[in-house]
Amino acid sequence: MRRGLITGRFMPPHAAHLALIRAARALVDELTILVCWLPDDPIAGGVRLQWMQALLPDCRIVGHGGPVPDGAGAADTITALHPEPIDYLFAGDGFAAPLAEALGALFVPLGGRVLGMAHDPLWGLVSDAVRADPAGHWRYLPPPVQAHYRRRVCLHGAESTGKTTLAKAIAAESGAITVGEYGRSHCEVHKGPLTRDDLLLIGRAQTAMIAAAEEWAGPLLLIDTDALMTAAWCEILLEERPAELMAAPKADLYLLLEPDLPWVADGTRFFAKADDRHRFARIVAQVLEDAGVPFVRISGEGEVRIEAARAAIGALV
Repeated sequence: MRRGLITGRFMPPHAAHLALIRAARALVDELTILVCWLPDDPIAGGVRLQWMQALLPDCRIVGHGGPVPDGAGAADTITALHPEPIDYLFAGDGFAAPLAEALGALFVPLGGRVLGMAHDPLWGLVSDAVRADPAGHWRYLPPPVQAHYRRRVCLHGAESTGKTTLAKAIAAESGAITVGEYGRSHCEVHKGPLTRDDLLLIGRAQTAMIAAAEEWAGPLLLIDTDALMTAAWCEILLEERPAELMAAPKADLYLLLEPDLPWVADGTRFFAKADDRHRFARIVAQVLEDAGVPFVRISGEGEVRIEAARAAIGALV
């Protein structure tokens, strides 16, 4: 049986790591990946260990709470973690050659830096650059890493505060996918008063739509309201706030749109009177406070409103 070993931090794992690992896996019967970490790493070692286990089910993944074993002096550390004989030591840097010799293994230099391909978009990837600009390297990140870096921004506000208009504007300039408001389509199809069951379905459907869109989203996912908004509707219409809606998955940031735009009737809106509108706006804001989620108040008209939202999203991303 031929055994191989690869060591690294994989912080985060990216396409160059996976290309090297899969090439190595084809050359041995058993490949062990040693995932190393330090306590102050920007991405926790346990998280990276789980990512590697999910991405490479045909490899043996071993965690090591210490620096990456480097040079001939690290042979004892490797032997303690991998007591079986190692035939091939794979790496993308020449530093592994002395360690391979100390282990009695053959150094197999598969990586881009050894191959002189540091300029290449794939083989030249480095984790520091990925962490500095995940969006710029998005196509080279595997799904678990994309999920780690993806940010969900939810537009939250009372009626006629421009949520959908703002979502369209931000999406047009960012290319972000937008999850639309299920409640609007529900009310347009099913006329009549909203019951508790209706509102719970609206919250569940909105949550399900968000989860389904995540698979296709880039670094930013825009959400035109979520279950917290449905909780506010429950409170103003039924005088209760269902725990199920408050417990739904949360966005990374909420943009709370102030009711400072003209009210526009569209056939599905309820609160045309100023007092009713502002009462609903207070409930909408209180829901965010009680949920303990991060939010930024957005006010103004036209480009002022868009710029405020753009700044809030930019600070998050």
